[in-house]
Amino acid sequence: MLNPLTPEVLADPVALTRALVDIESVSRNEKEIADCVEEVLRGVAHLSVERFGNTVMARTDLGRAQRVVLAGHLDTVPLAGNFPATVDGDLMYGCGTSDMKSGVALALHLAVAAPEPRYDVTYFFYEAEEIDSAYNGLNLVAQAHPEWLTADFAMLLEPTYGVVEAGCQGTMRARVRTSGRRAHAARSWRGVNAIHAAGDLLRRLEAYEARTVTIDGCTYREGMNAVRITGGIAGNVIPDSCEVEVNYRFAPDRTEEQAQAHVREVLDGFEVEVTDSAAGALPGLAAPLAQEFLAAVDAAPVAKLGWTDVARFAALGIPALNFGPGDPMLAHAADEHVEIPKIRDGAAMLRRWLTSV
Repeated sequence: MLNPLTPEVLADPVALTRALVDIESVSRNEKEIADCVEEVLRGVAHLSVERFGNTVMARTDLGRAQRVVLAGHLDTVPLAGNFPATVDGDLMYGCGTSDMKSGVALALHLAVAAPEPRYDVTYFFYEAEEIDSAYNGLNLVAQAHPEWLTADFAMLLEPTYGVVEAGCQGTMRARVRTSGRRAHAARSWRGVNAIHAAGDLLRRLEAYEARTVTIDGCTYREGMNAVRITGGIAGNVIPDSCEVEVNYRFAPDRTEEQAQAHVREVLDGFEVEVTDSAAGALPGLAAPLAQEFLAAVDAAPVAKLGWTDVARFAALGIPALNFGPGDPMLAHAADEHVEIPKIRDGAAMLRRWLTSV
C-alpha cells in the first residue's frame, strides 16, 4: 500500500487530519497507521526514531537546555458508520476527527516542518489509549523504555476545543454486588430478589451530591454513577445475585486511596470490589514551561474533565497540559467532527510556541 502521508499532505495539517482519519485504527488495530507514521518520520533528517509495538517515538537532539514532549494516541473507539472522513463546509466528520487525530496531525506536521525548535522535542504517537491501561502505549513504554519519557514538560494533544485544559480527574471503577435467594417466579415470596435489593444502591447513587473543587483557578466536577447493571438467571426465576458497575470521577486533590475510602463510605453496607483505578493530575500551572505555553495561548486554562495521560507524566514529576483542536463534547460520538479553522489555529499557535525565540 502506498503511504497516504505524502509530503504535500504533511505540509497541511487539515489534509493530514483527513488522511489519518482515513486509516482505520480502532484500538488494537493500529499497525497500519503506526507503519505509515514511522515511515514518514524515518525520512526526516533532524529526528531519531524508535518503535515499541505500535508506538512510534521521534526526537530531536539539538542540545537545547530543555526538552518537551508532544504526544497523541493513534487509536480510536469502534466505528459508528462514520468512516471514512467527510467534509461539509468548515466541518470534518469521521471517527477520530476530534479524539484525537486532529491533535495527532498537529504533532506530526510539526515533527516534519519544525527542524529547529527552541526546545528539544520528543514526539509520541502511541497505541491503545482508548482501552484498558494495560495496553496503553505510553504505559508500555514507561515499563520497557522509561528513559524515552524524560522531559521537562509534556503536552497531550487531546481534544480541548483550542483552550488549555489543566490536570485531569482521577477515575475509579467498582463492582457492587447484592445477593438474594433463588425461587420460582410463580412463588416469588419464597425467594429474595437481588435485583430489587439493588434499588437501595441506585437510589443512594441518584441522591449522591458530588463535590465541585477549584484548584489553581480550575474547577473540577466530580461524579459517582452506575454505568452498568447485570443480574438474573432466567425469565421465570427470582434472581439471587445482581452486580452494578459504578464509576467515580474524582478531583485531583484526592489520592486513589482517598477516593477508594470515599466510595466505600458512600456505598457502606454493600459488597464493593474496586476493579480499576487511575490517579488524577493536579494542574501544574506554576511550572515555568507551562507558564510559557499559557503566555503563547493567551487564554485562561480550565480543568480537564476526564482522565488523560497527563496523569502519567505528572506521576513522573513532569508538568503536563492538554491542548488540541477537537471538541471533547464530540469525542466518541457517531457525529464526531472537528472544526477546520481550529486545526489551522492550533497548528499556528503550536508553531509559534515551539519556534519563537
